Amino acid sequence: MNTKEWYADYINQTVNDIKYPVEPEGLYAPIAYTLASGGKRLRPMLLLAACEACGASADSAVNQALGIEMYHNFTLLHDDVMDRADVRRGRPTVHVKWDDSTAILSGDAMLTMAGRLVMKVVDDKILRPVMELFNTTAMEVYEGQQYDMDFEHRDDVTIDEYLNMIRLKTSVLLGAACKLGAIVAGADAATADSLYEYGTMLGLAFQLQDDYLDTFGDPAVFGKAIGGDILNDKKTYLLISALRCGDDAVASEIASMFGVRSDHKIERIRQLYVEYGIDRLCREAIDYYSDMAEKSVLATDLPADAKEFFVDIARKSRARSK
Repeated sequence: MNTKEWYADYINQTVNDIKYPVEPEGLYAPIAYTLASGGKRLRPMLLLAACEACGASADSAVNQALGIEMYHNFTLLHDDVMDRADVRRGRPTVHVKWDDSTAILSGDAMLTMAGRLVMKVVDDKILRPVMELFNTTAMEVYEGQQYDMDFEHRDDVTIDEYLNMIRLKTSVLLGAACKLGAIVAGADAATADSLYEYGTMLGLAFQLQDDYLDTFGDPAVFGKAIGGDILNDKKTYLLISALRCGDDAVASEIASMFGVRSDHKIERIRQLYVEYGIDRLCREAIDYYSDMAEKSVLATDLPADAKEFFVDIARKSRARSK
C-alpha cells in the first residue's frame, strides 16, 4: 500500500495533467478553476487505495478516481449556486467569479466528463457494474440534496431522517469510491460490499464531524468562521438533537432565535448544546460510525497493511480539526 501523501500527490498530478479543449473557454475555464482549488481528494484516494488493497495497481483505476473527483466537484459547483455560497476553499465560487449560468453549464459539463472517465475501464466485463454503481450513486446524491432542501422548510426533522439525508448526500459517494476501486481490481462481491460499507460509515462520521466543527471548531484551524450552521438555522445533528431533547424550554428558546443573525445567538446556542449534552451526543455518534467503518474493513481478508491504512483514515477523520 502507498501512503495518503502518495495518493494525494498522484491525484493532484493527474488533475494537473488534464488537457481541456481550448474553446469555448467560458465552459472549460471554470472547470479547470474548480479542480485546481484542491481539497482533501478523499474520494479518489479511497478509490485508488481500495484498488491497490484488492491486488491491482493504482494506474488501473486512475480514470475512475478522476471521474469520481470530477463528479464530486460538479456537485459542489451546483451546491454553491443553490446555497448562494461566496467562497469555496478560500477562493470565490464559480457563480461569483463568473455567474450563475456559467456555474450551472460548467457543472453540467463536469457531470458528463465524469461519466466518460468512469466508464473507461480496464476490462469491458466490469463496465456494466461500474456504471450501474456510478449512476445509482449519482441519483442517491441528488435525492440527498433534495431532502436537505426540504428540511429547510420543516421544523419536525428527526435524527433518522437527517442521518438518511447525509448518507445519501455525502456518504454513499465515499462508499461507491471504495467499491469502484474493488470492482476494478476484480475483488469478490463480499470484499467490495465491505469496502462500500466502510466508505459509507466513514462518510457519516465525516459529515457529523463537520457539523461538530462548524459549531465547536477553532476558526483559525477550521478555515472559516464558526457558527455558520447556527446563524442559518441549518438542520444539523446538533440542532435536531437539541430541538428533540425533551425539554420544551430549550426547544422554545432555540426556535425563538430562528431568523436571527448575531454573535449572541451563536454563543447562546453553543451554551445550550453543552449544557444539555448535545455536543457529547454528537461526539458519540461520530465515534459510533467511525467504529463501524473500522469493523467493516477489519472483517475483510485484505492484507494487514491495507486494513491499517483504512483504519488510520477513520481514526484521523474523527480526530480532525479542519
